[in-house]
Amino acid sequence: MTVRDRREAADEAGLLFLRETQIRTAQQLLFLAERDMARSVAPLLEEIGLGRAQYRVLQALALSPGMTVGRLRELLGISKQSLARSLSDLLGRGFAEQRAGRADRRQRLLFLTEAGRSAEERLFICQRGRLVAAYREAGGEAVSGFRRVLSGLLTQESEALLAERGGA
Repeated sequence: MTVRDRREAADEAGLLFLRETQIRTAQQLLFLAERDMARSVAPLLEEIGLGRAQYRVLQALALSPGMTVGRLRELLGISKQSLARSLSDLLGRGFAEQRAGRADRRQRLLFLTEAGRSAEERLFICQRGRLVAAYREAGGEAVSGFRRVLSGLLTQESEALLAERGGA
């Protein structure tokens, strides 16, 4: 029995009575999983010449095409200056484009270009393999439970964003 198996067996026994250590372990697993998922795309980001900040913008625009600059900034939770750097680079390199809003021509709506969609798709494929392998190892019931836990961590704003896109 592996360390992971022993930890899971112990965790399952106490699911109804979550202890601080179990909550801490979950937080640490989320942190490490995010780090490892970021590492999985790092070589491709380097090849494309993008950083993690630009990748986050690509992901956000793939999730919700046509959002305003302000909404993008709120979604990413970053300063105007940080977003300006990443977005300027993506616009300048042809990964994203701005279009005037239909109702308000002053509004700047953001979209991925074909090059941006292609780059985001390539980056997704890097992470897809890790997700598929983890899902297969865990099994259907665990995948369903994992999705419920992640959904439970979302704010109402995030839930609404997914609902707009037909997700979750």
